[in-house]
Amino acid sequence: MNDSENNEGNENSESNKSNETNESNGNSTHVPLHERRRHWWHWQRLARSRPRLAVIMAVTGAIVGALLGGAGVAWQAEAGPFADDRACWGAFSRDDAAALFDGKGDGKGDGKGDVKSSEVPITSDRTGAEGSSGQCLLTRDGSRITVQTHQLDTRFGGAGDQWADEFLSARLTPLGGGLLGMASDTRAWLAVPDGCIGRPRDADVTGGPTVIDLATGWTLYDDEVNTEARDRLARAVVKLVNHYMAEKGCTGTIADPIGRMPEPPRFLDEKKDAMCGVEGLPLPRGYGRDSLGRTLVTRGAGPVRTCDRRVLFHHPELRLMTVEDPRLAMLYARLSENGAQKRIKGDEHDGYGFVRDDMGLFQAECQTGPVTFLIRADSGRRRAEIRTLLPRFVAAEADRIGCGPLHITLPAEG
Repeated sequence: MNDSENNEGNENSESNKSNETNESNGNSTHVPLHERRRHWWHWQRLARSRPRLAVIMAVTGAIVGALLGGAGVAWQAEAGPFADDRACWGAFSRDDAAALFDGKGDGKGDGKGDVKSSEVPITSDRTGAEGSSGQCLLTRDGSRITVQTHQLDTRFGGAGDQWADEFLSARLTPLGGGLLGMASDTRAWLAVPDGCIGRPRDADVTGGPTVIDLATGWTLYDDEVNTEARDRLARAVVKLVNHYMAEKGCTGTIADPIGRMPEPPRFLDEKKDAMCGVEGLPLPRGYGRDSLGRTLVTRGAGPVRTCDRRVLFHHPELRLMTVEDPRLAMLYARLSENGAQKRIKGDEHDGYGFVRDDMGLFQAECQTGPVTFLIRADSGRRRAEIRTLLPRFVAAEADRIGCGPLHITLPAEG
């Protein structure tokens, strides 16, 4: 706020110059990046007096109430064309937002760039125990993109959770460069680095990471991944995290991930002795393209390797997954301890887990930290297959990532 706002009726040029000098010297209080430039029509520049401010706030309240009253959601931000030409907490320009829909930025106002934004500000609870959370919704001509900031919840274990189904899908490829994140043509996510500040508390090394993710709608899993669309989402999620860190006072930035990402996944022609491309893991009797659909496997080294078969509405009928990054494996720590009464045993206390009708899970303590091995079916009809596959899957994948030899013993049935 400038001197003319603090002292009504004392709008002389010297006070204004003094105020500008203070701002340029960095003596003003911290102002978020997206609020530092005020257009001439901004309410803080128009409201030079309390009576005028009161009128403006009354009119604004009436307009916002009319816009939001029928929506059923108390968005605490703009609903409509976004203020200051910024959206999603100030991270996106109008052209940035338009490009997410069609790959082309268009801020000329001819309809192609007419993107509307509604958002819930990123906030934290008083103790900081739950991490940051916020949501941004971008819409244009019936299309919608949802952006979320949230801390992954370890209480759900990630196994049956919708987030894991969608954002750890085999369609996504790692962002590379040591980043904890992935992208496809309809989904992208990236964890905020722990150093700035991806965990709600410095001592909270067992909590889930804080991530920002984007979702553009339903995925047609029979289609191949569109690389150009994937790259747009990858750049967008990096832009979001960089802006988030800058708002927290961080000085570092994450580089453009395009160029180091592996090629999108391709449908796999499985060999009989290499289910999901895992050498030494034979296909169970009767398994094949007709029994469980086409097979899609994550490409490239990254936080997770997922094999999905016959995915419907983001939920795979069968999933084999190895979660290599310890920060992401923490999502399964509680589940591996409490998933069943009869727990799996590993050699020399290498880990712990369980097996049941619809799932088998083992979390091992490797040199790099916890690693999760998981087989999950969409029903209890795969009990025999899960019991057959899990020990071989754990042994083969442990050897692949350098955590072996690792042998597990399943509890007796019954």
